[in-house]
Amino acid sequence: MSSSRVVCVVGPTASGKTALTLGLAESLGAEIVSADSRQVYRHMDIGTAKPTRAEQARVHHHCVDLVDPGEPFDVARFRDAATAALRDMHARGRPAFVVGGTGLYVRALLRGLCPAPPRVPAIRAALAAIVGREGTSTLHRHLAVIDPVAAARIHPHDAVRLERALEVALSSGRRLSEWQAAHSFGETPYQTLVIGLALPPVTLGVRIGARARAMVAAGFLDEVRLLRARGLDDGAAAWRAVGYREMRGCVDGQVDLEGALAATVRATRRFARRQRTWFRVEPGIHWRHPDTDRARIVDEVAAFLASGTRPP
Repeated sequence: MSSSRVVCVVGPTASGKTALTLGLAESLGAEIVSADSRQVYRHMDIGTAKPTRAEQARVHHHCVDLVDPGEPFDVARFRDAATAALRDMHARGRPAFVVGGTGLYVRALLRGLCPAPPRVPAIRAALAAIVGREGTSTLHRHLAVIDPVAAARIHPHDAVRLERALEVALSSGRRLSEWQAAHSFGETPYQTLVIGLALPPVTLGVRIGARARAMVAAGFLDEVRLLRARGLDDGAAAWRAVGYREMRGCVDGQVDLEGALAATVRATRRFARRQRTWFRVEPGIHWRHPDTDRARIVDEVAAFLASGTRPP
């Protein structure tokens, strides 16, 4: 088996990535790198659908529980952590899986990271303040003027990417889209097989609703209550995670539990649409149904790890 081969399983939230890869990785003696921008946070377990302790005992997971909820974390830090994990796995001869729905993390790991300028805390704080006062639509309008190419790629509600695009333009005088075009994401550090899990939107919507209700039953509201008690700043990354800001409204007495649950389901469905849009334009993804194509996926992964053979 080549030491540089990596199997990736991507797709929108609730598409079955964890259920599929746990059994497959366990049977192959593989380890998993989580490519999820919220599972890196400690104390955020239920609402991020983080693998449970029992699941992590079955298969070793990397890039989970890296930082506290109030600590900034970005794609560069993820790439460093994931690269180190993959290097360690390959040195020990363990098959490597990368599993998650944060498309930017997967892209940066597999195709390189655009060398745009570093964070500028003062600019970032000013942009976050605008979001707090006026919402993300104001940032999107400004970005459409400054960098229309980036604005066309970024959803008007995606505060993190909007802030980053404006931060780069304002700090460097060069549009983020220009930095990205110059880099072209052409690095190839690994041989990869990328499996995308696809479900009909109606089926995925049903799964999202069922999972949100299961999270509430498992104590999601208590998890958010504990985060609130930690005194996190209102601008902390934890509150940008889908479901957490909605459940915080219930904790703060602004909405009842049923209202918070309904808002969580709506926000998660919007998030899943954005994920599908992202992955739809990423190259080299082999789309499969997580249930009906399960045997096919197993065969394709085994063939790839054994000889590097990819499906047509």
